[in-house]
Amino acid sequence: MRKSVFVLTCLASCIWAQEGTGPLPAVMEQDPGLPTHTVYRPKEISSLAGQKLPIVAWGEGGCSNNGAFYKNFLGEIASHGFLIVAVGPPQQSQPPANPGAPPAARGGGNAGRGGQATKSSQLIDAINWAIAENGRKDSKYYNKLDTSKVAVMGHSCGGIQALAVAQDPRIKLVINWSGGLFTTPPTGVGAGMENVPKEQLDKLHTPVFYISGDSTDVAFANSNDDFKGITKVPAFRAWKDGIGHGGTYTQPNGGEFGKVAVALLEWQFKGDQEAGKMFQGANCGLCQDSKWHVEKKGIN
Repeated sequence: MRKSVFVLTCLASCIWAQEGTGPLPAVMEQDPGLPTHTVYRPKEISSLAGQKLPIVAWGEGGCSNNGAFYKNFLGEIASHGFLIVAVGPPQQSQPPANPGAPPAARGGGNAGRGGQATKSSQLIDAINWAIAENGRKDSKYYNKLDTSKVAVMGHSCGGIQALAVAQDPRIKLVINWSGGLFTTPPTGVGAGMENVPKEQLDKLHTPVFYISGDSTDVAFANSNDDFKGITKVPAFRAWKDGIGHGGTYTQPNGGEFGKVAVALLEWQFKGDQEAGKMFQGANCGLCQDSKWHVEKKGIN
């Protein structure tokens, strides 16, 4: 019975997901070894020609327990040769509780919420599972993952969750999408989020990137405050006019944020210097776009 349920879930998730624009068309699935999460990976993982996939653990916006909500964005990344393990099983998205509110007010993940709020520890579960699968001889991931290249990232609540676990020594990169820490414990609609103190920023040991919408983004001020407080590691802060808290994740292939994510991961984990031009130098790709606003610390 469990196997038949898994097959049906996989078939449904494969239909929902996009294959991405990268050279390795992606698939979204629920792995029976980690049913609490959703996996995005290249379809033909058995023919990577020696290429090993870096690992990305993803936290959902709104503390959502739906690993399929960001399918367009995450599928795009996977199609460029990455393994994404998103918190939450794949579920059909539910309509927002307040459909009349603007997207920035609704939040990206709340529209796809499923079940109880997720926890940052589930990002560690994702990393543990991926590393174990890489070493398990019967696994399709056996010796196909690059366990030296692990990133945590997420949107809104998921970005806070990424910061909450960032001290794990296996993590080599943190990307926070509209998820700055609170100066006081979150209340109201944010009460389901973990209270991660600002002191957590002192525990960062990897480069950290903060990317968000403009001042209409509810996490805008918190992201700016986090960036100011980071002094021990390289940090990058960018935001774009005309984009709110909901970002572009649900657009085809993740929209503009999808392009930024792919370039960032290709640069940081695959040494792609062409992709790095989007972020490096005074004339970086984002710097030359009048709608993007960029600040850096310790990044040329």
